[in-house]
Amino acid sequence: LNSLLCYFTQDEEFYLVKWQGYSDSENTWEPRKNLRCISILKQFHRDLEQAFIRRGCKLKKNMRLLDLGISNYLVQKAKQRRALQHWEYELNAKRNHKGRIVVENEVDLDGPPRDFVYINEYKVGEGITLNQMAVGCECSDCLSEAAGGCCPGASHHKFAYNELGQVKIKAGMPIYECNSRCSCGIDCPNRVVQRGIRYDLCIFRTDNGCGWGVRTLEKIRKHSFVMEYVGEIITSEEAERRGQVYDRQGATYLFDLDYVEDVYTVDAAYYGNISHFVNHSCNPNLQVYNVFIENLDERLPRIAFFATRSIRAGEELTFDYNMQVDPVNAESTRMDSNFGLVGSLACSPKKRMRIECKCGTETCRKYLF
Repeated sequence: LNSLLCYFTQDEEFYLVKWQGYSDSENTWEPRKNLRCISILKQFHRDLEQAFIRRGCKLKKNMRLLDLGISNYLVQKAKQRRALQHWEYELNAKRNHKGRIVVENEVDLDGPPRDFVYINEYKVGEGITLNQMAVGCECSDCLSEAAGGCCPGASHHKFAYNELGQVKIKAGMPIYECNSRCSCGIDCPNRVVQRGIRYDLCIFRTDNGCGWGVRTLEKIRKHSFVMEYVGEIITSEEAERRGQVYDRQGATYLFDLDYVEDVYTVDAAYYGNISHFVNHSCNPNLQVYNVFIENLDERLPRIAFFATRSIRAGEELTFDYNMQVDPVNAESTRMDSNFGLVGSLACSPKKRMRIECKCGTETCRKYLF
């Protein structure tokens, strides 16, 4: 059994069944007593109830036949659910992290986004080179017996994590993790971001007009690593060109890598991970940090999201697309104060469209940019 596509009542309940591995021409009407698919039946009746709610009416107990509009909705909903299940399977097949990905849409009939490729790390654009790390640490214990300050100390920075792997440095300060040339193993306390997403997360359809969003299925402790922002690395010139196209589409997927200078940008419009679907909030629960692991080019940091507070299971994950960090409170004097997504470039404010904010928080600025 693949799914139930329609519903009919006579002296008893009958269901039009779509059989797995067979075409629609092989669909058959089956009485309720012949079906043992409890979960599919429950889902079908939830869809049926939702269909009547959308029509502004109630489901009648003695109804003998569904009208064409309701039947068509149920058919489309069943097809959508199969498409989303297939997409969920593909996402989990491609991920290289522990955290599982779930996909849900109980809001409308939209299916998986088109032309989106799930990746786990940066896709390097044409003409861009990542400089590999030349040396690694030789610490016996990178947390308690760090030789020369471990990898952070070698770059004249502080150790970023506590014994639980929670970030303890201020936003705006860079994180230097151990790398493949270090003598420590994968369980080293200075290997957090590189171990990937640890939490089960859900891509869900929002009901406030923000499209897809991401919520956590597990409790996340304050200051814990949640995910990276990955995509295609492009030059700022190419980002300016693409940004004007995205503005007309009302989309925002460009993230400036402006730790020391504005040379490169991450474009997650077509290549990205689950962070592609994280929405903006003027009062976010995620904070951006620049991270260096295998690459020391300060123009090409990895972008990591850490929890600003304890996040309960079921809560949507958000970050500020125009996040500001006070460089005075950060140790690095080279830190650019703007961590935001492209759209607020100081050099070209007139070329950017104002995008209305829909976060709904008390501190909402009304516009993303």
